[in-house]
Amino acid sequence: MIILRNPEDFVPQGHPIRAVKKLADAALKDLSPEFDRMYSAIGRASIPPEVLLKASLLMALYTVRSERLFCEQLGYNLLFRWFLEVPMEGEPFDASSFSKNRERLIEHDVAQQFFKTVVEHARAAALMSSDHFSVDGTLIEAWASMKSFQAKADVAEASRKARNKRKASKDKGGKGPKGPSNPTVNFRGEKRSNETHASKTDPEAKLYKKAEGERAKLCYGAHALMENRNGLLLDLRMSPANGTAEREQALNMLRQELLGTKRITVGADKAYDTRDFVKSCRDIGITPHVAQNNTNRSSAIDERTTQHPGYSISQQVRKRIEEIFGWVKTVGNFRKTRYKGQAKTQHAAYLVGTAYNLLRIAKLSAA
Repeated sequence: MIILRNPEDFVPQGHPIRAVKKLADAALKDLSPEFDRMYSAIGRASIPPEVLLKASLLMALYTVRSERLFCEQLGYNLLFRWFLEVPMEGEPFDASSFSKNRERLIEHDVAQQFFKTVVEHARAAALMSSDHFSVDGTLIEAWASMKSFQAKADVAEASRKARNKRKASKDKGGKGPKGPSNPTVNFRGEKRSNETHASKTDPEAKLYKKAEGERAKLCYGAHALMENRNGLLLDLRMSPANGTAEREQALNMLRQELLGTKRITVGADKAYDTRDFVKSCRDIGITPHVAQNNTNRSSAIDERTTQHPGYSISQQVRKRIEEIFGWVKTVGNFRKTRYKGQAKTQHAAYLVGTAYNLLRIAKLSAA
């Protein structure tokens, strides 16, 4: 039976994905000149970067766990085809298109530009506060197991053996010997730290834990800057996980995103209650509404700040940033990165953050 139907006919008129698509297309249209500079006008046609970026949005919005699974669903999911404007008779692209184009997109900071463009559209629509903001940090698990965390000398030796094995396999037509994929390793009694050990799978990942009683794991630090009016993201940065990264990245984001505006406030939890962070904020014209940490110490925040009603409001609103982390880790499927290295993980973080902002903006615009 032959039926003449448009993929758009299968998407309900009131579906929120329609507003998300409209906003995403408007932002990508602004980036079109950048895409023209990235790709040559001659040679074999490539998958348009707009399609790959919008595909990444769909993966975050619909919790698709891998690029290969997304390409499989693109073959029969009419909503995905409509969102990417793939015709009914068109073949879905291969999952290798993501990996082949990712380095080029990272080189030109396309994901960050996409994220910033969406933020500017929200600011132009008067959806963002210009006075009150919040910062916080969380951990994103690395794509590496604890078995890969070995002494640095052993990591170098393992890398050399892996190169030799790949070379031998290539010389034999890809039929070289393979070692055990999941060897038994006993870490009992062995002291391991980032100074003496590194992951042979992802050397940029660090062993870290945020609190006593938690287990240490290989991870990256994720740092968010949120405006307090509607809970929209202004920035989402990745960094090596360590004890000072949260405060350092918070100051970097505040300086780069908000410096030069009128005096503003920034809410944060007790981890930011240090004299260096509070002083740095005041030096650049920011009032730190940081939660007081009075456990066996004196707080860097005194009554000059806490007596104002705005301080209590900031302490209430700043907790909404945990909702962002919750969405990013569950719906956005970013509890654990699928990529190796900080650059690729940062690229993925900006795309997940863009998906969150687009969904929020669509809901706020409808309201």
